[in-house]
Amino acid sequence: MEKHISYEAARTLTADAVSPVAAERLPLADCAGRVLAQSLAAAENVPAFDRSPYDGYAFRAQDVQGAGQDSPVELRVLEEIPAGGVSHCPVTEGTAVKVLTGAPIPPGADAVVKYEATQFTSETVTLFKPAKPGQNIVRTGEDVKAGQLLASPGAVIDAGLIGVLAAQRQTQPLVYRRPRVGLITTGEELLPLTAEPAPGKIYDTSRYTLSAALTALGCDPVWLGWAGDDVEAISRLVAQGLESCDALVLTGGVSAGDYDLTPAAMEQGGVELLFRGVDFKPGMACAYGVGRGKLVCGLSGNPAAALTNFYAIAAPALRKLRGLADYLPREARLTLAAPYPKPSPMTRLLRGRLKLDGGEAALELPANQGNAVLISAVGCDAIAVVPAGSGALEAGTVLKGFVL
Repeated sequence: MEKHISYEAARTLTADAVSPVAAERLPLADCAGRVLAQSLAAAENVPAFDRSPYDGYAFRAQDVQGAGQDSPVELRVLEEIPAGGVSHCPVTEGTAVKVLTGAPIPPGADAVVKYEATQFTSETVTLFKPAKPGQNIVRTGEDVKAGQLLASPGAVIDAGLIGVLAAQRQTQPLVYRRPRVGLITTGEELLPLTAEPAPGKIYDTSRYTLSAALTALGCDPVWLGWAGDDVEAISRLVAQGLESCDALVLTGGVSAGDYDLTPAAMEQGGVELLFRGVDFKPGMACAYGVGRGKLVCGLSGNPAAALTNFYAIAAPALRKLRGLADYLPREARLTLAAPYPKPSPMTRLLRGRLKLDGGEAALELPANQGNAVLISAVGCDAIAVVPAGSGALEAGTVLKGFVL
């Protein structure tokens, strides 16, 4: 077991400890946000036929080569084809077909003109400009060609991909199921939200904070319960969670005090510890391990510190558990919108909100970044990494960081 390692090393250890969950087939309508578990190639062209992008007229380009404002060309209209319709006669010399947006190009035609650029009656259409073959025609396979790779395992099924799959009639793609992540809170000081206030007690906010973070990550949080400062009680919940869940998250009891019993309880519950403590703040107190091949994340009892550690270390591993190919956080150069006055003897993670300032991305920092200041996490969508040994930081300082 390692101790007080960098967050990059901790992130690597946790991610290396997990593999994606099992896959399942779901109706396409239920697949938004899921992670694809198979490679998918196009079985057919999209569009499946040459079609018109406009309401207009389809004709032979060679028939209007001499067209101009002073020498218009009049063509005889054979028929009208709406979207979803088909041609009943080919376009021949001196003729045209009225086509609506999405309609197939009739045989013999090789160009389309918008109706606004013409003069027309029910029987004729007059053109005032020449055309080139292929003008204003959406070709077969212009969107997707048969045999083209559409997506690989690990891709998130977003709005674009789900539409592409629908066009290929992929009614039940293979996707990774949502991981079940058990959540345990510990500490004699905690009260359920339904309890009346009591001296020395605080409400169990970590349960709800981390449950929301897990849901946003694409996991299904499973509340396993609360345990006081009791090794036996915590270890029972850990063992229960290892039976029924794909990963576990615990909060509280991971420091080095007399009542910090979570690491021992994790080991008693069948977990082999990977590391204890990381070299950053807030959130340095933690204990991560693996039990029955499942990741177990022991986080600080301070909700804000626990959430920061979760974003930096646990979240990438849980994204990998979901099946994501790109599970590491999106790194970015973050410019501080205001000064940060405190020195940072050790690596510091600053929670913030991205904003556009004159076309440049800047990071707004809440006034208080303390371990127990949860309100500083409201709206947080990026974290800046302050290197160890840094002094006070001026506005405009550029830091490496990652977007949540």
